[in-house]
Amino acid sequence: MPDDHSPLIRTDIPHSARIWNYWMGGKDYYEIDRVAGDAGIGVDPDITTMAVQSRQFLIRAVRYLTGEQGIRQYLDIGTGLPTMQNTHEVAQSVAPESKIVYVDNDPLVLAHARALLTSTTPEGVTTYVDADYHDPERIIADAKNVLNFNQPIGVMFMGVLGHAKTYDDLLRIVHTVLDAVPSGSYLVMWDGTDDSKAYVTLCENYTGTGGAPYVPRPQAQIKAVFDGLEMVEPGFVSLTQWRVGETEVGEILPISAYCAVARKP
Repeated sequence: MPDDHSPLIRTDIPHSARIWNYWMGGKDYYEIDRVAGDAGIGVDPDITTMAVQSRQFLIRAVRYLTGEQGIRQYLDIGTGLPTMQNTHEVAQSVAPESKIVYVDNDPLVLAHARALLTSTTPEGVTTYVDADYHDPERIIADAKNVLNFNQPIGVMFMGVLGHAKTYDDLLRIVHTVLDAVPSGSYLVMWDGTDDSKAYVTLCENYTGTGGAPYVPRPQAQIKAVFDGLEMVEPGFVSLTQWRVGETEVGEILPISAYCAVARKP
């Protein structure tokens, strides 16, 4: 595992994956990330709820697809830092033979992936692809070394498409991947939306630190990514409202992050 102080990994600039890890309650961050994270909480107190609920949504969605829809392959694009209950751990706990391909091009994420993203069962496969999601053709080509593209695949974009250079790029990336997978595959996606002024300000402030820009978009634009797919109930909703009750206790109010799970017909 590479040293986190290698030239590729900057510890003097806040890093979105490390800040997110801090907000989720993880341990893989530096002091500058904690400072930036606390500043973010000061601007938008809902951000820790978003971080925690994003992982709860992942857990519920993967359990649903693996347990109820028989999905045994996942392509998790823009995986971020490994933390608790990652995609492969959830899927392989339900179906030990599940295969998971993670995709990221961040040297920090890849350093952790090499050490932590390993199968939890002898039957399963867990691996990662070093690629930028702006090059979906390369992702597909590399993923075909592990996944069977003649069988349904769960395609996941979990809170990462705000980093797309433009909205047209966002649509191109998702549609290129979905065009490559067969009928019966699923898209699992959530992203931050611009209906919270505090959240928009937080993202603008982060960009000002030198971090990779993250652009919250209107709910309608995020929902449009699912056009042509068959929405799973309850449809396009806030992260806090997708099949809650399976992992949650009590009511959590909607936040400016929306999600859905949808099937390719």
